[in-house]
Amino acid sequence: MGYNICMLSDFFYPNVGGVESHIFQVSLCLIEPGHSVTIVTHAYGERKGVRYITKGKQIGIKTYYLPFKPVYNQAILPSFILTIPLLRNIFIREQIEIVHAHGAFSVIGNQALFHAIFINPNLKTVFTDHSLFGFADTSAIITNKVLQIALWNVDSAICVSHTGKENTVLRGKVKAELIYVIPNAVDTRVFFPDLRYKSNGKIGLVVMSRLVYRKGIDILAKIIAPLSCVPCAKYPNVEFHIGGDGPKMVLLEEITEKHHLQNRVFFYGSVKHERVRNILVKGHIFLNMSLTEAFCTAIVEAACCGLHVVSTKVGGVPEVLPPEVMTLAPVDPALYLEVVERVIEKHQKKAILDREQTSKLASGIYRWKDIAQRTEVVYNNIFKQDSIGEGSRKHDYPGDPKRSLWKIGFFFGKIAYLIALWNILVVFICEWMFPKETIDICPKLLPEKKTNVKTH
Repeated sequence: MGYNICMLSDFFYPNVGGVESHIFQVSLCLIEPGHSVTIVTHAYGERKGVRYITKGKQIGIKTYYLPFKPVYNQAILPSFILTIPLLRNIFIREQIEIVHAHGAFSVIGNQALFHAIFINPNLKTVFTDHSLFGFADTSAIITNKVLQIALWNVDSAICVSHTGKENTVLRGKVKAELIYVIPNAVDTRVFFPDLRYKSNGKIGLVVMSRLVYRKGIDILAKIIAPLSCVPCAKYPNVEFHIGGDGPKMVLLEEITEKHHLQNRVFFYGSVKHERVRNILVKGHIFLNMSLTEAFCTAIVEAACCGLHVVSTKVGGVPEVLPPEVMTLAPVDPALYLEVVERVIEKHQKKAILDREQTSKLASGIYRWKDIAQRTEVVYNNIFKQDSIGEGSRKHDYPGDPKRSLWKIGFFFGKIAYLIALWNILVVFICEWMFPKETIDICPKLLPEKKTNVKTH
């Protein structure tokens, strides 16, 4: 028998991104061995209520689009009164056993982790952190305290890199032995090289990211002209293919117009995920200039399409790809430019792996089925830890696990304790108004088992 799993995040389809793709792909792979997966997110425009998301002929994943509107960066406002009744109803209807939240900025996910023990003490909780955050500025301090409150009773956590694990241990104050490192993956059926593509002697440099400061677009702005400005360009056959949108788009367009590079710098704007490969295969070298990154899925997608990657040496990026397909560079425009020039020269001399070799090496490293199997191991270990009295912070104070909230801090600890008491009151009212026995249980939709019976 499989587990009944609830994946929660503010970031899900129809929005497109690394977290959204991770949740969807892992959920599909978890269904195959017999687990039941339900996804909970907020409303996206007119997309509200219950929807079934499918991939080809595979069974649909039930998704609850709760009637909350995003306020900032696709995240909703915290609402303890409204979310508790809805989440309690979903957990009971779907007979949820494991609550799995994704993303430190996901309000729905953070609230679900906090509510879980009050809704049902037997629920197991898992958190997957997809990003790196700092410690110095005011916003980082508040965000980290909120994360500590959300993870006060988490049974286990997953990070996408070892650097991300260290970051989460410090930010969330979670025991290091409860955190697993499981990377992202890439669907190699979608990302593969186009061996028939003719570049006509051009060397394509591809950038595919959000055009924001954190993605290092200022570095990109300083290397476009030296590489492609005619007649002083060192490499007159270089052209840029830039996919993505954001506030730094204006800066890149100004540089393109200033140096008259409209025929050598191509902008594609916001690109749908299914069209990303069409742009990647036009290039030979992929540029990633992120200033911080826990795990960069974009460089794996590019490598699977046969591109050599030049990336800044930040966060968990050095762990992602081997040196045969990725060259690391400092977070400095001048030094980054030198590294790109060396890679271009190696490409011209055919001193780096070709498209087919690069794709074969990269595509064999990360597979969604492997990621799902490793996630399944985390679920199994949670129940084993609980059976021997180890694991989350509730074992530190068996009589009253809420006491562990005091460890969060003098000020935030008191706030967290008051929120916990409020949770108990709201859940008590829900139990009185909507008893568990009156809530219908939903039947499970599992994939059909394949048989070897032949029909005549």
